[in-house]
Amino acid sequence: MKRFLLALFTLSLTSTAAWADFDYQSDSKPWAEQQEQLPPYPQSENLLPFYVSATTDNRFFIDAPSISIGKDEVVRYTLAVKSSGGALNISFEGIRCGTEEYKIYAFARDDKTWAKVRDAQWKPIEYKERNRQQHVLYDDFFCPGGSIVDRPKEAIDALKQGFNPGNRAKPF
Repeated sequence: MKRFLLALFTLSLTSTAAWADFDYQSDSKPWAEQQEQLPPYPQSENLLPFYVSATTDNRFFIDAPSISIGKDEVVRYTLAVKSSGGALNISFEGIRCGTEEYKIYAFARDDKTWAKVRDAQWKPIEYKERNRQQHVLYDDFFCPGGSIVDRPKEAIDALKQGFNPGNRAKPF
């Protein structure tokens, strides 16, 4: 019996050593961001309002046709923000559900063209009392439960269902 246990112990040591030398390699490739395609300038009839917070007088809209889901699992969209004073800011952005980050790719100019952001970087989506539109988009429309929506239509339907009557006015 002692010989059997000794042989079993020796066998386990050699198999452990063999596993220690095994190089674990994954078939998965590192994440790579696909080249973003700037969308057309948004039309007011395509804008879907969404509620952000009672702490802001700004109104927030997503351009429905601009919503896309890339092979890189980034939800891209055009965001329009209208201030209480009437100023309109439009940006083309992306959200990564898996890492809870957002990125601003470009801002719209007055002549309805885009100005790309130099050295655009991914930033963490943080909960804030003010300026928390990316957090709301992440939680409620693009990444419910932390998982990316399957199709743009799913996000559009969620935006339509989440319509807030206080956000009714047209931005343009």
